[in-house]
Amino acid sequence: MSSFPDAPPVLRREALRDALLATVSLLKNHRAAEIDASFIEDYVALNWLEWNGGGLRLTITGSNVCKQLTVRPV
Repeated sequence: MSSFPDAPPVLRREALRDALLATVSLLKNHRAAEIDASFIEDYVALNWLEWNGGGLRLTITGSNVCKQLTVRPV
């Protein structure tokens, strides 16, 4: 995944939102090493992901964002 560390906060949040479903897919397939480290930091700061026993997992908030993304009209 590409990272946008210098993007304004609103654009950065949208980039994170757009990449969340792909990130969750990587986590489910045990490929977390492929997730950009700056994305992980921001997801944790947004409370979309959390560290649990040395691994990452989706939070309730993150799950709700994913649900919003799957029903969002294109």
